[in-house]
Amino acid sequence: MVRSPSCVGALRERAGESLLHRVAGPEAHRKRARIHGTPGPRWFGPDRPVRTVHGDASMYIGGLAALLLQSLHPTAMAAVAAHSGFQGDPWGRLQRTSTFLAVTTFGTSQDAEDAVARVREVHGRIRGTTSEGVPYRASDPHLLGWVHIAETECFLRAHQRYGRAPLDSAGEDGYVADMAEVARRLGAERPPDTRAALTARLAEYRSELRATPESRAAARYLLSEPPLPSLARLPYAFLAAAAVDLLPAWARTALDLPAATRLLRPLSRPGGHAITAALRWVITATPSPEA
Repeated sequence: MVRSPSCVGALRERAGESLLHRVAGPEAHRKRARIHGTPGPRWFGPDRPVRTVHGDASMYIGGLAALLLQSLHPTAMAAVAAHSGFQGDPWGRLQRTSTFLAVTTFGTSQDAEDAVARVREVHGRIRGTTSEGVPYRASDPHLLGWVHIAETECFLRAHQRYGRAPLDSAGEDGYVADMAEVARRLGAERPPDTRAALTARLAEYRSELRATPESRAAARYLLSEPPLPSLARLPYAFLAAAAVDLLPAWARTALDLPAATRLLRPLSRPGGHAITAALRWVITATPSPEA
């Protein structure tokens, strides 16, 4: 039985709407219209690399890789486990993160400044002690620096491997510099502004990174127990394998990956390309902000 074009189009649009609401929340269209449609100056012009990277479907793979890599800093992971609600409210956390990225990348300068101020205010209230007795605060510039370089590294790696238009070397430097602009406003310590500096900063943190019970629990949750309907589990498994394949070898070893993820790793790159293409196809079915 051959599906008619109208049937395929309707399924595509429903899938696109479902994905948009999962990622951006029930007010997704209102948010998108405000971010893209409000007149005014922006932090980043339309030709900036950060817009190229953050507007591509490869961000789904890069985002998951970033969460896995970030979890290997014991102090940062303890703060996330205690305060972020990533297991109790995973979609809410995803929606807040995706909205922040969209506003600071594409929104007006005023909206971007307001978004940063809200995050800094929340960070100012978060503090505690790890299970090993190490005190932490979310506003610590060193921890913010780690979170920043981990996500910048993973977003960039994902784009260079799965993005529609990979950046040249100048574009890579430009992306790192664009991300540094936001990181400085958030209070991160010494955000790098070139690709080489990003690699060097990642190496500086290496001695602080290791697996903990919290990081292993986070990896199991993100890779084996995602809060998804059964039909989405197989595509997500390939997305997860592609995200794991982006990580440095030492990070993959430290995370003690689930058996299913290890089995899919030989297929991670073709699977990642297929999943990214499918996401791109689905995303383009949702109405434009102007509509």
